[in-house]
Amino acid sequence: MASTESCRANAAQQSGASAAAEETKVLIKTSLGDIKIKLYNDTPLHRDNFIKLVNENYYDGVLFHRVIKNFMVQAGDPDSKNAPADKHLGVGGPDYVIPAEIIYPVHFHKKGALSAARQADQVNPERASSGSQFYIVTGKRYNEDQLKETEMQLCQSDMQAHFQRLCNENSDTIMRLQMAGDRNGLQELQNKFIKIVQDSVKTNGRMRFNKEQVEAYTTIGGTPFLDTQYTVFGEVIDGMDVVDQIEKVSTNSQDRPKKDITIISTKIIK
Repeated sequence: MASTESCRANAAQQSGASAAAEETKVLIKTSLGDIKIKLYNDTPLHRDNFIKLVNENYYDGVLFHRVIKNFMVQAGDPDSKNAPADKHLGVGGPDYVIPAEIIYPVHFHKKGALSAARQADQVNPERASSGSQFYIVTGKRYNEDQLKETEMQLCQSDMQAHFQRLCNENSDTIMRLQMAGDRNGLQELQNKFIKIVQDSVKTNGRMRFNKEQVEAYTTIGGTPFLDTQYTVFGEVIDGMDVVDQIEKVSTNSQDRPKKDITIISTKIIK
């Protein structure tokens, strides 16, 4: 898990100040209708970057290039502007990434959440966000048993990631023991890492969906399996029906809508 405990601490420290400030709102005009979003103040790096791109008209003409039913709709790739139907999309953007601002569980992947796309953990272990690509969650409804199963899967994944981080941080020691053929030393080190991971779970508690999350995921829906994995930095406040329309369009084998859905313009609104 991407420093979940520190994210919780940061959220607690920032929540009072950020709640007092008015949140920035953005109008996204699309070829299927208007979507209004608000940007959270406690993810300032993502907020300020999105505002900058809006003011630069960066998103004008960009397509919703990836649409998956019961999951999300994604946009923000500048290479999608006037892109031919066979063009591979999803890797374009400015020449920078944004450090992760995963404020969990304050912000989570409920339906309508605005989140930053990113490259996979294998090449992006810090979970830094794309400089421009974003997605809006559509997701699906879960019952409480399904949420418990998802929670267990996420917990197991987080434990494995923690174990792998320990291995990476001690790669020199592991290599030395391997070169020396010291199986006992390797086993002792493995047992040490396992205990560290288990103690961390006991100390911090495994991830639990709180009351707000359970209510959201069982009523409006969302994508709980993405929680703690991607930065959620805003949400739709009007026009979710337009997002639903986008989600339902016919797509090709690359999840690109067969008929282009374009962001006509974006602007800051009051």
